[in-house]
Amino acid sequence: MFKYFGIRLLALIPKLFIISIIIFLGLQLVPGDPISRTVPPDKLAEMDEEKVALLREKLGLNDTLFERYGKWIGDIFKGDFGYSLSTHGEINKIIANRLPATLELAAIGLLFATIFGLLFGFISAIKQRTPIDYSLTTLGIIGISVPQFFFGLLAILFFGITLKWLPVGGRMGVGEQAFFDRIQYLVLPSFILGIVYIATLMRYTRGSMLDVMGKDYIKVARSKGLSEVNVNIKHGFRNALIPIMVIIIMRLPYLVAGTVIIETVFNYPGMGSMLVFAISGTDLPIVMITTLLIAVVILLASFLVDVLSALLDPRIRLGSDKEGA
Repeated sequence: MFKYFGIRLLALIPKLFIISIIIFLGLQLVPGDPISRTVPPDKLAEMDEEKVALLREKLGLNDTLFERYGKWIGDIFKGDFGYSLSTHGEINKIIANRLPATLELAAIGLLFATIFGLLFGFISAIKQRTPIDYSLTTLGIIGISVPQFFFGLLAILFFGITLKWLPVGGRMGVGEQAFFDRIQYLVLPSFILGIVYIATLMRYTRGSMLDVMGKDYIKVARSKGLSEVNVNIKHGFRNALIPIMVIIIMRLPYLVAGTVIIETVFNYPGMGSMLVFAISGTDLPIVMITTLLIAVVILLASFLVDVLSALLDPRIRLGSDKEGA
């Protein structure tokens, strides 16, 4: 088992290496002179050719692509992410300030979506072909079909502007530091972030439940006189959770990616809004680091799926061991 996990973990290294090359080369092809993106136009107009040449040398723009990539990836391994071109601050400190906000938003969104997605999927399955089932299925289709930003704008208009129940942006008020002070700022963005995830998870839960409820051991459980609640929860829902847990982990990268839209709509100070700001301002160092971090999250989620699948189904790792032999 440990051999299987070790092989899967080592396989992440070449994948991450290739992704880092693609990110670096792709962003190097962005039109425009890096100097003009680094220096404000008024200051650039005051600089003579000698100062511009010295600046190009200082930024390493005279080096080859291979040398620049080597320096960039080498600094990352040292924990040095470089400096922002727009704020001139250390990217390490910027990420340290914004990453907890995104993780907090994603975690609450995931918790909210998992609870209601499983609950609605379970209810829809045991109430198959009833008005409740049709209603939940319709809501699920709407949740998947309508863009998140549209839900976000409606939530801001209704709950924030019309009813004035919740703040429509930011993460905390002046002088507020505790987690409970931030809850009111997390309700709307985490709810909207989880809507699409709820709809997707509800459909998978319903399908998995219906598949399990048709198995022979469910019929045997009913024939023994067990209550319907016992059959549905202990024998049905518990066995239906096995494939659903894999789906939950597989959707983690999409949840993290969704924070980009949600943070922009709600002006939430996290990694997503920082990425949008960096792209609009052509702040390539931040774009490169943020994109690489998202790639790491996706690869780790893929690894967790492999681990969970192997733990739930030993045939997967046994088959891998036979192939390696």
